[in-house]
Amino acid sequence: MISLLINSLYNFVDSVFVSRISEDALTALSLAAPVQILMSAMGLGIAVGLNAVISRALGEQDGEKVRRTASASLVLAFLAWLLVAALEILALGVYFRWQSGGNEGIMAYGIPYLRICMLGSLGMMGQWVFDRFVMASGKSSLFLFTLSAASVTNLILDPILIFGYFGFPAMGTAGAALATVIGQWAGCFAGYFINRRWNREIPIHFTLKVDKECITAILKVGIPSTLVQAISSVLAIYVNSVLMVITPTAVAVYGACVKIQGLVTVGVNGMGSGLIPIVAYNYGAKKPKRIYQSCRFAMLYSVAFYGVFFLVMELVPEQVLLLFDASEEMLAIGVTALRIMAVSYLLSNVCLTYSAAFQGLGMGVQSMMLTLSRQVILPMIFIAAFSGTGNLSLIWTAFVLAEAVMILPGMILWKKQSGKVLKSLEQVERTLPKRERYRKNNKNLVLD
Repeated sequence: MISLLINSLYNFVDSVFVSRISEDALTALSLAAPVQILMSAMGLGIAVGLNAVISRALGEQDGEKVRRTASASLVLAFLAWLLVAALEILALGVYFRWQSGGNEGIMAYGIPYLRICMLGSLGMMGQWVFDRFVMASGKSSLFLFTLSAASVTNLILDPILIFGYFGFPAMGTAGAALATVIGQWAGCFAGYFINRRWNREIPIHFTLKVDKECITAILKVGIPSTLVQAISSVLAIYVNSVLMVITPTAVAVYGACVKIQGLVTVGVNGMGSGLIPIVAYNYGAKKPKRIYQSCRFAMLYSVAFYGVFFLVMELVPEQVLLLFDASEEMLAIGVTALRIMAVSYLLSNVCLTYSAAFQGLGMGVQSMMLTLSRQVILPMIFIAAFSGTGNLSLIWTAFVLAEAVMILPGMILWKKQSGKVLKSLEQVERTLPKRERYRKNNKNLVLD
């Protein structure tokens, strides 16, 4: 959670600095966000897949599979960067002209920003992989150092490159992008060093001769997460298109809300990231009771951590939006938006926990179904129904309705699908001889 907080803070601060340039610059970053989600989705898919596969291999004490999976994930990260670079060359200009409605001012801010982020994204892909290596082996505290290297570098360089301090030229939004990319590379190099020095359980071996079985295992779990995030970017593009017709200021508000969401949901996302390897490890070790206990505690603590942020957004939304140098029009739209969206973030805790647990069990399809329903399909249906009214409050409410509708189906899906897998583990555990169960549960004790 601390790591995610640091990561969210530097994304948040990026927008805070850029908002000082102009509202058009903030709108440009909002329009760039769906593409950044798509890039991050590729890294996230690889990370989620390798996390589950390596954690299970560690639980099974299969060192060779750990090594082969690690090598496969590095190759996948490089291929993901090549795809992002190709998208920049082929589609960047067309995308921004379409989304901005031909607004030259917004395009002038957005295109340089996104071009630098896309071409420099190899550092981000590498950081995703190295971070998940330490998380999969249970050394999550080391993750703090890689992310701190990235975020501190970005925070230092942001004002220098955006506004032109210490003799550097003022680069505007391009400076924000360059600071982000340099930070990601700093995190990548820090991750490589930390894994080589303190995480010997997962050896780093660069090779093009990757194990096809490991590639398949990573993609089986990771592709659903990638698809969910990629389709989420489609939702963001759709929402931006609807809001741009009403007023460009609403796009800036939506972008600010997305940045705020990343900051205030660190509790549930941190719990989810921690839950995946715990569930996967105990699945490999055949300990179903610990899986159920972990899910209960993850959901409880997620709500508790989010509660503080929820009160802030409901009680003082104006102060939060003023961090983005909000105009009177932006405040008039944003206060209502933030209060409504805060409710949707609260409701999301339930399904986010179940989604992470599904990933830990290797049930990527079930996780994808749950996430797609609440984050993409239902919001698009509700927004489409409300967009004709031109009422922004109804559009924000669409996100609340989507989360509320999916809580009960999410609970039913978890009970049904996880029950099939965990029942078989319970039967295996009951059939183990008494002495073998004792040794299994006390493997670190020396027996007479």
